[in-house]
Amino acid sequence: MSRIPPPHHRFEDLYAHSPDPWQLAERAYDRRKYALTLAALPRERYRSAFEPACSVGVLTAALAPRCDRLLACDLASVAVEQARARTRGLPGVTVERRTLPQQWPTPADAPDAVPFDLVVLSEFLYYFDPAGVADVLHRARATLAPGGTLVAVHWRPPADEHVLPAERVHAAVCALPGLVRIVEHREPDFLLDVLVRADAPAAEVSPAAREGLR
Repeated sequence: MSRIPPPHHRFEDLYAHSPDPWQLAERAYDRRKYALTLAALPRERYRSAFEPACSVGVLTAALAPRCDRLLACDLASVAVEQARARTRGLPGVTVERRTLPQQWPTPADAPDAVPFDLVVLSEFLYYFDPAGVADVLHRARATLAPGGTLVAVHWRPPADEHVLPAERVHAAVCALPGLVRIVEHREPDFLLDVLVRADAPAAEVSPAAREGLR
């Protein structure tokens, strides 16, 4: 059976004691990481994107201008409320409370959004055991549109609440069949990988090719 992230009440307690437990809206580290994540996207704009585990919506708000439609979700109700407040007024953004992977969106419950041409797995996968990671990645791959982009970015140093290290998580991401890694970023604090479906045309993979530079 796939492991789900730590129990709801743990995250609810975290947000009850602090509106932003990881200080995502305050730290220069996170601003830089989000900027690198956005810069690594091969397309200027996406039709439909999914960001699970959006927390208080800092990355969500940064992704929104690049997406026609963006579905974000989190396990904790307080985080969902904050993410909704942060993205209020941004066109095309929906924030929902979902337990993943069980409530991963499907065409049946989000017919206008799924499949996604962008899925962003940010600080999320290391809460699962290997079976859970495989489950999430299977669902992500199954709901990725032709030519779509999959992003994974995770904190690298060990943390007590993480089930798996970032290196193992990213090895599983990069082993997904039918996807090709186009960006590989390694530094002491985090890992960032960007993959695209193997059926993506050159203009969707290479910004230089899209502008006729190669």
